[in-house]
Amino acid sequence: MAGAARRRDGQVAQERMLEEAMTAIAEDGLAALTMSALAERLGTSGGHILYYFGSKDRLLLEALRWSEEQLTGERRALLGRRVTAARKLDQFLELYLPEGPRDPRWTLWIELWARTASNQPLKAAQEEIDDSWQRDLETLLTKGVEQGRFAPLDVPARASELLALLDGLSTRVVLGQRGADRARALEQARSAATLLIPRT
Repeated sequence: MAGAARRRDGQVAQERMLEEAMTAIAEDGLAALTMSALAERLGTSGGHILYYFGSKDRLLLEALRWSEEQLTGERRALLGRRVTAARKLDQFLELYLPEGPRDPRWTLWIELWARTASNQPLKAAQEEIDDSWQRDLETLLTKGVEQGRFAPLDVPARASELLALLDGLSTRVVLGQRGADRARALEQARSAATLLIPRT
């Protein structure tokens, strides 16, 4: 398999497994992702993947975490940019929303949401990821208020409300509902953000 990252002992690196899982989801959908199908793509065995992840649920969660780590880096870079608070908020919205119906990160989110009620470790992991988005949005909004760019507001509450709205818009895009695409979702998110977070 050309270009695959391999350990010195010839085993496929865990990161490569996660990257390939995300690629497979984007190309073929989550339903088609099985341990054997992923193993075939990687040129290894299903047992080898299970050795590292133990179950498909764990593989999906770790793939989501790996994807979210990339976005965490982008969010932190965004917070440090020398642009207006309003522009940062707009870029935050762009970063949050899915690319389209086949967005693998959002496909995973929807799948794993359905499993959290009966899986406490999964629920805890998802809450940890959600909290990271919440903290960064609160940081952005707090700085905007301090700079006089946003009107005084209840930052945690407004951040939570906006994220909940973004979750709903994102789900509609990923499910391919009529009239729901990235451009329309971004337009709606910007409109809602203007109402929830008034500019001065």
